[in-house]
Amino acid sequence: MTTTDPDIAIIGAGPAGLLTALRMHQKGFRPVVYEVVPELKPLGVGVDIKTVGTAEIDDLGLLEEFRAISVDAEDSIFYNHFGQEIYAEKCGVHMGYLHEQRFVHRGTLQMLFYEVALERLGADAIHLGTGVTGYSQDDTGVTLDLRHDDGRTEQVRHAAVIACDGIKSAIRKQMFPDLSEPHFSGITMWRGTTVMEPFRNGHTILHIGDPDIASMIVYPIADNFEGTGRTLVNWVAETNGEETIEDWNQVGDISEVIPLFDTVDLPFLDVRRMMREAREVYLFPLIRHDPLDNWVDGRVVLLGDAAHAMYPRGGNGITQAMLDARVVVDKLAETPDDPHAAFVAYDAARREGVNRIVMNMRGEGYEVIRRMVAERTGGAPVKDIEEVLPLAEADQIFSKYHALVGSPRPGFEAGEATGYRTNDLDEYGATA
Repeated sequence: MTTTDPDIAIIGAGPAGLLTALRMHQKGFRPVVYEVVPELKPLGVGVDIKTVGTAEIDDLGLLEEFRAISVDAEDSIFYNHFGQEIYAEKCGVHMGYLHEQRFVHRGTLQMLFYEVALERLGADAIHLGTGVTGYSQDDTGVTLDLRHDDGRTEQVRHAAVIACDGIKSAIRKQMFPDLSEPHFSGITMWRGTTVMEPFRNGHTILHIGDPDIASMIVYPIADNFEGTGRTLVNWVAETNGEETIEDWNQVGDISEVIPLFDTVDLPFLDVRRMMREAREVYLFPLIRHDPLDNWVDGRVVLLGDAAHAMYPRGGNGITQAMLDARVVVDKLAETPDDPHAAFVAYDAARREGVNRIVMNMRGEGYEVIRRMVAERTGGAPVKDIEEVLPLAEADQIFSKYHALVGSPRPGFEAGEATGYRTNDLDEYGATA
């Protein structure tokens, strides 16, 4: 790259913005990052990084650092509202993918990206306490309106702008004022973490419940947490609820939700005790953001949640943002003197496919199998799961979903069964 390469601004120092900055540095660009909060802290709960996301982290040379702060995913198991097993599949390399699927605390991952960005880009490239409230542009660049945490305002000039400013993106609101108001789905999530003894093999994600009553996702996100010898476990409980503000860090009260899981009986995990002993609980309404028919306005482009906010299910939000980052930077590297052309090419490569994922997540994705079982049994316990949901039918559902999100299941096209049921396996995972 030469000294004439464009000066790119990135709005937002969340995982998406920081990963985009690291990708740009990798390609020889000199990005500047603006972040509204004055100090980054490891906030939030767990995220599920799919194999394609781990591949992106690996390509940045951060795989070992990522492994050190995360947990390898081996098994994904689905249960009905009585704790009866419906279906299971292996994860990541254990299924045959080239990269691992890993569970991690969102804030811990963000801090890893931040520390590496400071090291590689320099502290002067990241401006904390600096919010971007709007923009204007002409044929040669973009003028950003900044508001600092001390109340000062100013304008700065950049050749182009990548907006990674999240679900409440000010840039998205300016680009699409008629689409800026989201819609409450009627579903509320309680997201929490609990320090506890590891369950099952210590590398399993659980999907529990009847969606018409309440659902739960549980997975470990840190081993030997803070030297306790115990595991930090992430859990998400989902049920109908009242509309609240759309804020990832809104504190919630789980007491009214716990009784909804009274029927769940798992031999290796007391889910009600896990919720009662939570170290933190956040309340988050599932909000529907309408998919956009364009992510580009001249020299300004949207990325991650700002472009395609989706239900936080299946780890797709953060993983798709990682893919966004690679593609937009690759396109900029191809046409560094024409950011608009690069952004249009990125939009063409990513938007249609990601919008399909957004809509699929509204329809529960592969989690639909728990609803199917509840409907086919009338909400009663299962006597023979193969009669209710044959393994082959479940395999078809999961195969279609994995292909949709860009990770076709190894072996499925060859006719291999990719799912299984753990009651056919011994406690060590070998065929009984």
